[in-house]
Amino acid sequence: MKYSLVIFDLDGTLLNTIGDLAASVDYVMRSRNLPEHTDAEYRAMVGGGIKRLVERALPSHLAADDAYVEECVAQFRRYYVDNIDRHTTPYEGIVELLHELRQRGIMVAVASNKFQHGTDRLVSKFFGDIDFVAVEGNREGAPLKPDPAIIHNILRIANVEPSKAVMVGDSGIDIRTAMAAGIDVVGVAWGFRFADELYSAGAQSVVTNTKELTQLILTE
Repeated sequence: MKYSLVIFDLDGTLLNTIGDLAASVDYVMRSRNLPEHTDAEYRAMVGGGIKRLVERALPSHLAADDAYVEECVAQFRRYYVDNIDRHTTPYEGIVELLHELRQRGIMVAVASNKFQHGTDRLVSKFFGDIDFVAVEGNREGAPLKPDPAIIHNILRIANVEPSKAVMVGDSGIDIRTAMAAGIDVVGVAWGFRFADELYSAGAQSVVTNTKELTQLILTE
């Protein structure tokens, strides 16, 4: 096989989490008498971690207040942890894809900007029977994607050379992360962004369904 390791983004790639993310931010907005947003608007806000999501949701004058943002982030976390999986579901064909990769001896991993506890909880619930070589979310003090540190760490854990790894993600951030880490990357058009963003970020391949993704990954 061309690849021995496939590294997946989580939100917008493996799981459709937008409903729970939107509901949690809206809870914060509503409690503070601030305007709420549509799911479509939230799709454009996610991808850079919780703090960035909250900053984008807040009116600009409040987003510039670091202390206020941190209060909102803490409030978001409390609500989201309690309601993290009410609307979240795997994308069609994802569970089958993960099983097929493992059956063929290809390692799988997760690289997410979601906080580590949330990443672990969702992966455990929806993919508990999948043997991931690494499940890496964001830990306190660690850089967020597109910094390639998270990819370098997964490659080290898996003991895989960059040439044998590929990243799969739904955003320009994922594309730039993989490119910075020196590994191949495939964009998926079923997530929170559109194909144009992925190509603009440097993606050479963008797939629209898991069948296309499977064929691409399993190419000799």
